[in-house]
Amino acid sequence: MEALKECRANLVVNLHPSNAKNVETGVYRELSSLLFKFNEALDGVVLTYEPKFSSNLARILPGIHPYFGVRLEAKLLLFNPKPEMLLEGEVVKVGEQSIHIVVLGFSSAVIADEDIREDFKYKIKHGKEVFVSRSNKKHRIKVGTTLRFSVKNFDEEILHICGSLIPDNTGNIQWLETKAEESQAYSITEKRIGNKRAAELLEPDNLVPYREKLKSDNHIKKLKKSKSRDS
Repeated sequence: MEALKECRANLVVNLHPSNAKNVETGVYRELSSLLFKFNEALDGVVLTYEPKFSSNLARILPGIHPYFGVRLEAKLLLFNPKPEMLLEGEVVKVGEQSIHIVVLGFSSAVIADEDIREDFKYKIKHGKEVFVSRSNKKHRIKVGTTLRFSVKNFDEEILHICGSLIPDNTGNIQWLETKAEESQAYSITEKRIGNKRAAELLEPDNLVPYREKLKSDNHIKKLKKSKSRDS
């Protein structure tokens, strides 16, 4: 997924003196407070962290409560969707005016009707709301569908995404992948047929008439040259 990225950051975690006997527990507790929140310094929502302690030394900070700072390096997984990036999520609600999705189990997304391409038509089948493609009825979007969509904008405060199904490479992931596999298989088959035809032309039985054709063409060219000289 394009919106996911890994990074390594050098951090300083300030701990209360009560954590002096168990620094690692205190560090993990502080890092946990960063989860599923947008962090401007890191430019993304922190999803996971993996700290690496390079030293057992800490710096005591001045103040009424003598906190101490622990330096460490952390491997972080960040989520920061940008406009036109492709995301994947599970459809949790389908309505005539919108499609609602949950991305990575924590971020909500909505695709309004003006951002659903005209190829999709809203229907109610067997009491369930669904969007069906006019060009291919097997391409459907309903509750439970894993959907690929394009990002329009991302609200960093409430972690809400506005999406779009206008691009042709968006829609039901299962259908898109099946279509891609069929297209690839067709291309391979066409290539094999082309190679087979080329091999057949190079077979001895086929080269003889081709050589005769060349002789005939050369003979015609010589006759034309002879006529032009005579004239």
